[in-house]
Amino acid sequence: MCTSLTYENSRGDHFLARTMDFDIDFGARIMVMPRNRTVAGDAGEYTTQYGFVGAGRLLDHEMYTDGVNECGVGVATLYFPGNVYYFDDTPADKLGIAPQDFVAWALGNAASVDDLAEKVEQVALINKAADFIGAVPPLHFIISDTTGKTMLLEPQGGELHLIDDPVGVMTNSPDLAWQLQNLSTYGTLTNQERPLTPLMGHTLATQGPGTGALGLPGDFTSPSRFVRTTFLKNYAAHTSTVRESLNLLQHILNSVTIPKGVKLKDNGDSDYTEYRGYMSLDERAYYMEPYDNLVLQRVALTDDLLENLTEPQEYPISHQVHVQELTPDAVSD
Repeated sequence: MCTSLTYENSRGDHFLARTMDFDIDFGARIMVMPRNRTVAGDAGEYTTQYGFVGAGRLLDHEMYTDGVNECGVGVATLYFPGNVYYFDDTPADKLGIAPQDFVAWALGNAASVDDLAEKVEQVALINKAADFIGAVPPLHFIISDTTGKTMLLEPQGGELHLIDDPVGVMTNSPDLAWQLQNLSTYGTLTNQERPLTPLMGHTLATQGPGTGALGLPGDFTSPSRFVRTTFLKNYAAHTSTVRESLNLLQHILNSVTIPKGVKLKDNGDSDYTEYRGYMSLDERAYYMEPYDNLVLQRVALTDDLLENLTEPQEYPISHQVHVQELTPDAVSD
């Protein structure tokens, strides 16, 4: 299970961020995909046009869970159990894509959200298992670009269509319509201190700032993470630089980050936040923050990289806990 959100700072920079929550360690790395590739996907070959960078691995073929391309389009995939419909066979008039290959296909072919909205109608998602989990993953997708436009793909049957996401947040099941309706339950929450009404003639003592958020759900279910992320995104003080924005997104994702052991599945395995990914859409850069190292690790799509890279390139991630030592010579008067 995962959480994702978009963000626009006061300067107009756009971001897509996510937690990757799962019980299987993907060993994700930052990987750059060159332009103009033919990929042997799980449902058959597909081609790409644009270069992109994101969280991926070169397994039997190039696979990604999220990333940003050279056009500034960001895509992330999250689990969507109990809600997906995939085709068993590729329709004659469609391009068949396995759900686990959709992120790479979309990043490699979409120049904008609107462009993807047109192209996705020629695609069918096919029931093909992902070998690394031994199953067909039930997935949905969040897509955003440098205009700030954000849409979701929820493959629930028939033709694929993108749908508007007015809050720029996505978690897991239920679907977006249900999540937005549930959000209305919390429409009275605020960042202001809430005045208290006397009860039975008794004047209640205030509990101080924060009372406006009383009732904000704190558990790790998908609906609660959706509400909590939307609340924090709405009220957090705006930032003006890329670094400030990344720091804010780290703080927002702290509220939905899952430590090992606190969310167990029926089989006893633990869902936990394996990494957090940050797509800086305007600078075409990807930042990864693994579970065991909270220092952001970055790869950007430079012109030199895009023009000269011919094969996918993986960047190993440092999993060493970072501690900055302060020495006596650093002490100021």
